[in-house]
Amino acid sequence: MRDWMTRCRCKWYSLCPLRRFEEEGKISSIWKRKYCEGRWTDCERYKMEEKGEPHPDNMLPDGTIERGLK
Repeated sequence: MRDWMTRCRCKWYSLCPLRRFEEEGKISSIWKRKYCEGRWTDCERYKMEEKGEPHPDNMLPDGTIERGLK
């Protein structure tokens, strides 16, 4: 089961700061389920990463900037 879950994640998941924020309880796991393990091609972070465009660590998958995330 774990191998299946690993294959069904965004390829940037292991490097994404949102992973750490979710693990620390700073953001809801809903973000991970919806984007990281779901429709990662809809994630603004994913799109920017694919284009090589810089983006802030505190940018959520929908593109909003969460100023309180550090």
